[in-house]
Amino acid sequence: MILLGMNGSLCVFKSQMQRTKTGRREFRWGCAAILLGICLCLGQSPSALGDEPSESENQIRTAVKSYVDAFNRHDPKETAAHWTPTGEFVLPSGDKLVGRDKIAEEFTAYFAEAKDVRVEIAEPTIEFLSPNVAVETGSATVIRPDQEPHSSEYVAIHTLTPEGWKMDSVRETEAAEPSPQNENLQELEWMVGRWVDSSEEATVETVCRWTKNHSFLTRSFKVFVEGRADAEGTQIIGWDPRLQLIRSWSFTAEGGFGVGAWSREGDRWTIQTAIVDPEGKQGAFSVVMEKLDENSFQLSTTGRELDGELMPNIDPVTVVRQ
Repeated sequence: MILLGMNGSLCVFKSQMQRTKTGRREFRWGCAAILLGICLCLGQSPSALGDEPSESENQIRTAVKSYVDAFNRHDPKETAAHWTPTGEFVLPSGDKLVGRDKIAEEFTAYFAEAKDVRVEIAEPTIEFLSPNVAVETGSATVIRPDQEPHSSEYVAIHTLTPEGWKMDSVRETEAAEPSPQNENLQELEWMVGRWVDSSEEATVETVCRWTKNHSFLTRSFKVFVEGRADAEGTQIIGWDPRLQLIRSWSFTAEGGFGVGAWSREGDRWTIQTAIVDPEGKQGAFSVVMEKLDENSFQLSTTGRELDGELMPNIDPVTVVRQ
């Protein structure tokens, strides 16, 4: 059973933050250049209901963390308390547990048998069906000292109750078998998660996830300027079996796109990128991404060119895990 940037760098673009159409486009593409080139990317905005995560979404994410904490403390009653009183939990086997008491009973037996077990939940996706109902999808990994880690996928229906957000239904399934292509992307596994970089001028939020069968990584980014979304885009990272290298395909909400070819030297990746902006202008640049540790990396760009015009390089920027 399992169950469940850009500190300082944005200042480089400060002179481009004119409120004219051209100025705003240049600023957006300045940010997009560094983000698309590195691999920040696919998916949706942080919240399906607005430019920023809503209060309700933040409350659900807090509840998810609370669930993980209760599970890892081996507290069956507190773990089960994250369901509604009549909530259900469908196990990968198809067995269904209904009600907090039954769920708590199952966790009691499980914790008694798996004394050192703990769970980790990857960054989930949360979408709202209505102001009081949300769907959470994600993956969980159960870790036991005497066994290999075991992963599963889940879908949880959250409802807003007088007790706060509670799970009314959770369905857990076995994780899909990784694709053979996954071996070639393992060097980028550390990028999975939520990342942020902020300055007085703007905040950049990114989320990186595996696709269901781990054949691709997807990354989404959103740039917030003066409290509202100013640019966003998506990226898919995968292995090209013909060219035998990692490639990325990037898209912005305004219609621009880019293609990158990746090469690695130690903890340093170089992405040679070609782009076409929303007006059809072509450009190119190189992004250098260097992993500092498991929770931070640094990026910089060189050789920036758009429609034959050289643009300033971007000095190294540090992005941190949120």
